[in-house]
Amino acid sequence: MNTNYYAVIMAGGIGSRFWPMSRTKHPKQFIDVLGTGKTLIQQTFDRLSKICPAENIYIVTNELYKNLVLEQLNVSSEQVLCEPAMKNTAPCIAYAAFKIYQQNPNASMLVAPSDHLILKEEEFVNCIKQSLNAAENNDVLITLGIQPSRPDTGYGYIQYKNDSLDSDSELKEVKTFTEKPNLELAEQFISSGDFLWNSGIFIWSAKSIINRFQKDLTDIYDAFTNGKHLLNSEKESEFINNIYPRLKSISIDFGIMEKADNVYVLPADFGWSDLGTFGSIYTHIPKDENENALASNNVILYDSSKNMIHSGSDKLIVVDGLEDYIIVDKDNVLLICKKENEQLIKKYMSDAKEQKGEEYV
Repeated sequence: MNTNYYAVIMAGGIGSRFWPMSRTKHPKQFIDVLGTGKTLIQQTFDRLSKICPAENIYIVTNELYKNLVLEQLNVSSEQVLCEPAMKNTAPCIAYAAFKIYQQNPNASMLVAPSDHLILKEEEFVNCIKQSLNAAENNDVLITLGIQPSRPDTGYGYIQYKNDSLDSDSELKEVKTFTEKPNLELAEQFISSGDFLWNSGIFIWSAKSIINRFQKDLTDIYDAFTNGKHLLNSEKESEFINNIYPRLKSISIDFGIMEKADNVYVLPADFGWSDLGTFGSIYTHIPKDENENALASNNVILYDSSKNMIHSGSDKLIVVDGLEDYIIVDKDNVLLICKKENEQLIKKYMSDAKEQKGEEYV
C-alpha cells in the first residue's frame, strides 16, 4: 500500500435534514441509518482503509464529536482534527492539507464526506487509485463525477470537455460547475450528455491544493502558513483554536474548484448516494409488502404504505391509515411528516429550538 496516500474524512456536520434521528450531540454520520450493523462513518473508514494505510486516514470534525470518533473508529487521537467552529469545507480541507504536507511533502490525498453510500466498493477503490496516481504525477485537482440517472435538482452538476488529462487517462477537463439547478435546467444537462453529478469527493496532492489556497483563498493560506510549524506539535490545538474563528466560512467548490484552471473530473458509476434526505435513505432500506421502510423492529401497521419509520428505542409503534409519511421517534422528539414536506425538516428543527429549547435539537 502506497504510504504517500492519505485520506481525509469530513465529519463535522450536524445532519439537520435528518432531525430528530440526527441530533446535535449525536449526528447522522455516527448512526447506523441503513441497519447494516455499522454507522456511516465506520463504513466510510473501512472503505478508505482499502486505499491507504489506516494511520494515514484523518477525520476532521467538530470538537463536540471527538469522543464519538474515537469510540467508533480504531484511530489515535492525533488522527482526529477538531474544528472549534463550523466554517464549511475550505478551512477544514486547508487544515488537513497543511498538516499532512508538514508530515510528508510528497503526499497525495483523498477528501470524502463521512455519510455517503457506496454500493460498488471495488469500482470506487479503482477510481480513487486511478485518481491518486494522476494527482501524484500532475498538478491537478480532481473530483469524481457520477453518471446521472435522472434530472435531480438536489445535486450540483459538472460539465466536462472532451479533453483528457493524457492519452491513457479517463480524466476529463472540467468546463463548468453548476449548483443545484431548477428542473428545466437539470433536464437540459441530462439530455446534453456532458454533465455529471458532483459527488463532493476530491483528490489532489497536498502541494497542489495548498498552491491553490495561495492563489484563491489567500487569507486562509496565510493563516495556516504563519503557524505551520505548530502543526503536528503539542501547540497545534491552541493554534487552531486561535485562527479558526477568523477564517472565512466558504466551500471548497466556491472558493477554489470553480475558479481553478487545473480541475479534472473522473466520470464514475459506483452505486453512489449522498444520503442527503430521508427520501434517499428510504430507497436503500428493505421494504415490506406495502413498501414501508422500517428502521425499527417493533412496529405494527394497518392500512399503511410507502412510509419510512425509524425508532431509536424498543418502543412499540402502531400506525393506522398513513401513506407516504416519515415517522421518526428519537429520545424526546416524535416527528410525523409527509414525505413531500421533508425539505421543511430543517425549519421544524429551528422552530423547535426557538419555541421549545435546545434540549429538543
